Amino acid sequence: MRASGQQGGNGRGYALVTGASSGIGAAIAREYARRGVPLILTARRTDRLDALAAELRGRVDVLTLAADLADPAAPAALQAEIASRGLHVAHLVNNAGYGVPGRYLSSDWKTHADSLQVMLNGVCELTHRFLPAMEAAGHGRIINVASLAGLVPASAGHTLYGATKAFLIRFSECLAMEMETRGVHVCALCPGFTYTEFHDVNGMRDRVSKLPKWLWLDADAVAKLGLDAVERGQRRCVTGGANKLIAAISKYLPDGLAHALVASRSKEFRDAD
Repeated sequence: MRASGQQGGNGRGYALVTGASSGIGAAIAREYARRGVPLILTARRTDRLDALAAELRGRVDVLTLAADLADPAAPAALQAEIASRGLHVAHLVNNAGYGVPGRYLSSDWKTHADSLQVMLNGVCELTHRFLPAMEAAGHGRIINVASLAGLVPASAGHTLYGATKAFLIRFSECLAMEMETRGVHVCALCPGFTYTEFHDVNGMRDRVSKLPKWLWLDADAVAKLGLDAVERGQRRCVTGGANKLIAAISKYLPDGLAHALVASRSKEFRDAD
């Protein structure tokens, strides 16, 4: 693990943001900095982390920790490095994640196992490691970045993505109920289509760019909505009016009709080949 740039503790709780090198993670880091919360940023791409840290250090203390959360040892290593510096994590943002395109059998098991380690096992372990100190302090905030995909009917392709995000939503809601009298707020942030590099990474940029503009939000808006929601004690935050409508329709439509509608349009936003 490579660390750089921390300016020294200031007695305040830090925000640990995973997947902070770009997209929603970077936007959340910027929003925390705007609110004066010092940061611990982690991701694989050290050049991106260092650039973001340089941008934000004029506002708050920033520590960067390069780590690959596909490595099962990464959560424990992160906790140990943070503890060695005497820092307290008061805000945890489990944002790291990605989609594996195509049919389930079009990728080998190692590819799927890595994605589950990042988006499911790693999220649960980081939460389990940092939550006790929040509970002891009587104050903490946890944002698990899920997706609208966890609230709508399944579609072919990207097989584990929606399933993992559905898990994160239920996990967040259960944990929020357990913590509601202990000063710790937990929120599942459920963005829909967001202007980030996500669709470039999974090879879907050309397809999703044809979707209507009203379906999209920018990452900065998503970040602000998420931080506001967790501060209010909101257990689930679906971003944007269009996405809230889609989630509501998915909930109340008969299963057969909802699945048929999604199946008829899924090739616009999922690679099932």
